[in-house]
Amino acid sequence: MICPKFFTDELVDRGVNFFTGVPCSYLTTLINETIARKDTQYTIASSEGEAVSLASGAWLAGKMGVVMCQNSGFGNMINPLTSLNAPFGIPILLLITWRGKPGEIDEPQHEIMGRITPDLLTLLGIPWLILPKEQAKIPQILDTALAECQQTHKPFALIIEKDSFVCEEKNQNVLEKDFLSSRAEVLKAIVQSIPPDCPVIATTGKTGRELYTVQDNERHLYCVGSMGYANALAHGVALNTVKKVYVIDGDGAAIMHLGNLTSIGLSGVKNLIHILLDNGTYDSTGGQQTASVTVNFAGIAKSCGYKQAVNCSSIGELEQAIKAEAMDGPKLIYMRISKGSMAKLGRPTITPHEVARRLHNFIQKSVT
Repeated sequence: MICPKFFTDELVDRGVNFFTGVPCSYLTTLINETIARKDTQYTIASSEGEAVSLASGAWLAGKMGVVMCQNSGFGNMINPLTSLNAPFGIPILLLITWRGKPGEIDEPQHEIMGRITPDLLTLLGIPWLILPKEQAKIPQILDTALAECQQTHKPFALIIEKDSFVCEEKNQNVLEKDFLSSRAEVLKAIVQSIPPDCPVIATTGKTGRELYTVQDNERHLYCVGSMGYANALAHGVALNTVKKVYVIDGDGAAIMHLGNLTSIGLSGVKNLIHILLDNGTYDSTGGQQTASVTVNFAGIAKSCGYKQAVNCSSIGELEQAIKAEAMDGPKLIYMRISKGSMAKLGRPTITPHEVARRLHNFIQKSVT
């Protein structure tokens, strides 16, 4: 495996010190290395497409930019790669993890992108190599990648397999508890407060996994992928049923596609309750910081047209906000929660295909 410090040293020695991206668990130690150092700059990006644009801006200012991301977010990059980097001839270095690599066991949301990642890069005209796991080969492959960038004026991608970088020994699953309520405590209160005939959609990552662990139910849908789209999915459901629809969102996911709030506000959908739990981190990928510390989600929701936006500071206030009878949405319920997750965190054993049909049937049954 590769030492993150060694890899970063090699890039810095070649004049590359600007990093950005959206975290992936395969890159946890490398991202943490670039964040911690004084000779590197890591800029938080809301999405992979923004990261491509940030790195491209760095090149215009005289620096080679590095984008680090998971291949599941590769789709977010296609627009700027084809309509910014290609016509302007802007090179950047892409470090793309290979989740769902054929022959390896992974989560269902990674299957399609895992199968097509190399071919998709080729189709886009982006040269690529698989990053070797042998540390001695790193200097040569970085020289090759950066030389290609300089000669072709194109991005170059290094595809990163599982266990390429040395992992930290400490447990990234359970982080230090602070004075705030845990997500598990809050989810239990939400489940108990929501009427039993109403659908509940949970965002990707540990929110969905914890909801499944707290209580699996036919009214639940756990977004195993499609980060940032749970609220839009719930919006589509709410527009087509008379039942209240609840979506449990996270700060990183909400920030990734913040424009979704404008569509929700504009539609004026009355039966959508948008619960946003903010722990300030990308919890599923090692706890890297999100930009939520500077975001007033309730204020944004109101300015986007939400009829109600409530800030809750306790579980009691959260329960009261959920149980409010007035059907005057869209409504945002915001609450800060502690970092970290349950020590014994399960994963849904029911497939996404089955979860979707289970909820579909539940909604049809509940309106008859």
